[in-house]
Amino acid sequence: MKSPICAMLGIEFPLLAFSHCRDVVAAVSRAGGFGVLGATVHSPKTIEQELKWIDDHVDGRPYGVDVLIPENISTAGEKNVTWKSLEARISPEHLDFTRNLLKKYDIELITTNVADNQPQPFDAQTALDLLEVSFRHPIRLIANALGVPPKAMIEMGKAHGVPVAALVGAKEHALRQVAAGVDILVVQGTEAGGHCGDVSTMVLVPEVIKAIQDIRDVPVLAAGGIMTGRQMAACMAMGAAGVWTGSVWLATVESETTEIFREKMIAASSRDAVRSRGRTGKPARQLRSVWTDAWDKGADSPGALPMPLQSIISRDAFNAIDRSAAAGNARARDLVSYFVGQGVGLIDSVKSAGAVVQEFKEDFAEAVEYINALVAE
Repeated sequence: MKSPICAMLGIEFPLLAFSHCRDVVAAVSRAGGFGVLGATVHSPKTIEQELKWIDDHVDGRPYGVDVLIPENISTAGEKNVTWKSLEARISPEHLDFTRNLLKKYDIELITTNVADNQPQPFDAQTALDLLEVSFRHPIRLIANALGVPPKAMIEMGKAHGVPVAALVGAKEHALRQVAAGVDILVVQGTEAGGHCGDVSTMVLVPEVIKAIQDIRDVPVLAAGGIMTGRQMAACMAMGAAGVWTGSVWLATVESETTEIFREKMIAASSRDAVRSRGRTGKPARQLRSVWTDAWDKGADSPGALPMPLQSIISRDAFNAIDRSAAAGNARARDLVSYFVGQGVGLIDSVKSAGAVVQEFKEDFAEAVEYINALVAE
């Protein structure tokens, strides 16, 4: 294809796949798409191990890395913030609410021990350290979400000749990113899983393209609820240079999700993917569960704490939920959840990542043939 994204990334089909699972990343790239590894949960040591594995299994195909450096976070401007120091800021009310909620479902909340000096989640310096390690590998893209990438990140990309992508959920966000010098915009509608805004993909993509067209030529990747090649074709008909996908890869045999969550995805409708602050402190779309209902609608809910404090609460809670459900606690299944977009309503089975890429290609081709036939008539 002649998409500028294909030329920038050295790929044949402009389908980008965000995943926390190295197996998905490698499988997508091998199949002709472009896998992007979510690196936020890693340390410099573990990201080195993951990227070395990808290098050995990607057959020389290109791939990228995604980090998360929020602009707006409750600890902004503070130095030397650790998990331990943040844990001390969580009120007894919030801890009791969490512990009592899990207890109703026969789940014991066990706190994870972390090193005294372990940096806080979403730490900007840690993210930059991860990128330093990543550049020792043949990555072809770095991406950031939740704000304009730090100047250092953009400079790192330019120094290594690697494009920098940034996720945006509103037109004004896109204008700021273009002014900052990013190379690719990932325009993500509210249908998306994880952190997202409240404007639909169908509206947001053309709105952003129109807003930036007279400023600078920045390719746009459409994101949010895209689960098929036909949707991909529709987005490119609106002017996108390709698509950024995430939720569709959760229902693959290679993904990091649990078998229980996959079963819940297949059973879910698009309305079961709700925006909630209950997991991270920022609006993030995830599969509706007892957890989201309790935090968002519960009469006794203390309300979600700001990021990153809410992430610390949910970290131990969801570890306990998943362990209990896997051990056979049927009641724990009601709390099992994960980030997923409204496209979950289109998931009806679990497939290999390579098969999903092939289906995207076939669906895309059929959509183009359909439109061409309409024009021919």
